[in-house]
This record gives sequence, C-alpha cells and structure tokens, in this order.
Amino acid sequence: MSRTTRLLTLLQVLRGKKRPVTAATLAAELEISERTLYRDIAELTALGAPIHGEAGIGYVLRSGLFLPPLMLNADETEAIVLGLRYVDQRGDEVLSKAAADALAKIAAVLDPQAQEAMRNPTLMPGPPGYGFPQNAVPLNVFRHAIRDQAKLHIDYADAQQVPSQRLIWPLALGFLNEVRIIVAWCELREAYRTFRTDRIAAASLAGERYPGRRSDLLRAWHKHMQLDENGRFTPDKN
Repeated sequence: MSRTTRLLTLLQVLRGKKRPVTAATLAAELEISERTLYRDIAELTALGAPIHGEAGIGYVLRSGLFLPPLMLNADETEAIVLGLRYVDQRGDEVLSKAAADALAKIAAVLDPQAQEAMRNPTLMPGPPGYGFPQNAVPLNVFRHAIRDQAKLHIDYADAQQVPSQRLIWPLALGFLNEVRIIVAWCELREAYRTFRTDRIAAASLAGERYPGRRSDLLRAWHKHMQLDENGRFTPDKN
C-alpha cells in the first residue's frame, strides 16, 4: 500500500467511526505499526484534516470541509457526475449552481483517469422534461425554514383549487420529475402532509420553532410512508 493510499484509507476509516478509536485499534485495522500511524495522523492534521486525539481515549474525525485528493474509480466518478447532472436538471437555481460548483471542485482533485471518466461519461441523466410549474414562493423560503425548524403559515390550494390556511412544520423538500413538494407536519390536519410548492400562494414565518428534532420527525414520516399500500413514496392529497 502506497503512502497516499494509506493516508486516504486512514481518513476513510476515521470517517466511519462514530466514537473515538485508539491508536492500537487503528494500527491493527490498517495493518501498520503504531509509530507509522502516529506519523500518518500528524501528516493528515498538517494537511487540514480535523482529527482530534486525546490520551487514553483515542482519535476522532470532527466534522469539517477537509477534502484530500480523491481516489475514485470510473464507476464511482460516473455515479457522482450522473447525480450532480440530475440535480442540475431538476433542482432550482440554488441547487443547480451548487451542483456545478461541486462538480468543479471534485474535478480539480481527481486523478487523470477519473477526470477522463468525468469528461466522457457512459451514463446520461436523460431529457430534462417539460419544466416545473412556477412557484409564487421561492424555494429558499422553505429551505431556510427547514434548516431553522421554523413554523410556516402558508396559503394553499388543493387539486380542486379549494383554498386553505395551514400552519406547518417543514421537514424536507422533494424534487419529483414534474413537481416539487414540501414534506411537513400540518397542525390543521394533525398529520404528516405533502404540499406541492406551486400550489402555495404565500408563506410567512410564524415566529416560533417547532418542537422536537427534525431528524426524529423525518424518521417518523418515513415510518408513516412505509404504511402506504405499495410501500413507496406517494404524495398524499390535501
């Protein structure tokens, strides 16, 4: 194993650990000496990897934006390119720009073989479709509310154009082939609901956060959707 491969492998091993792991355990897993491990940890830290170590406890990789040179094979490269191009086609302006920026960053740290796979992929995302219905409310309003766990007042019209006012707890945005939806807990219905974003005429912050953790509510929504007759995601009718 080359030094570069060993460093990247060590970084990947640390990424997979949820708790601090001792030098002895890491060295055994990588089949290297503890002295070599200490050198590798020091080198990765010098390169900017957010590795924290404490005597008697071990090492842990903290969250951060550290991105070393990537070693991706052709299949992995094409999977990333396909996903980002799909986002570029079906995302809003914010996500399309983010996909292009991410693609440029990844391309800059790929080896020549992977760069060739990126320039000439064998996989294509398909036609972009016929476009999405126009939204009266920018998707960024929902995105920020989701990240802040902020309740939203919305003016909504269902498929029969019946209007209603809802107070919702926004959990996630969904990008389907022809529409975009927001997954939320609806206080009016006292249940999980999905709302087409193009049917929301207005949205405003309620001035308070919804209780609990968004991750827990999302897990509950996934469990709720598993009870659907076909076991797959199907937007409900409001």
